Amino acid sequence: MTDAEAIRIMRNHVEGLFPKECPNCHRHYATLREYILATQPLGATISYDAEVEDWKPADPIGTTALANCPCGTTLTLTSEGISLFQMWRLLNWARVETKRRGMSQQELLNYIRHQIRKQVLSEPNASPPSGPVGQG
Repeated sequence: MTDAEAIRIMRNHVEGLFPKECPNCHRHYATLREYILATQPLGATISYDAEVEDWKPADPIGTTALANCPCGTTLTLTSEGISLFQMWRLLNWARVETKRRGMSQQELLNYIRHQIRKQVLSEPNASPPSGPVGQG
């Protein structure tokens, strides 16, 4: 697997998590682009399976990326729902690449996160982020 393939798989998965709404202020994020423009990344992206070096989990714990909504609420994007086969491919790729590059899992995942954000933001803007639902 190449970087481009890993990025494509993760981006496709994450884009499928939208629309999303903040449970606190009810801000609606119709797309990943709206989410990226309005939220602030929080901490490192974490693969819990990689942290415990379980490279082919039967029941993956998953990966989580946190971001803060403008209201201050922490929102999550996870790998929940990604196919087991895809998860195994991504974990194997991450295991090989971290050793080859001499970097931590978190550094590699943050690189992927950054690349996805960069791709999304470099594309033409379809619409501006929306505000809280039902508020003007």
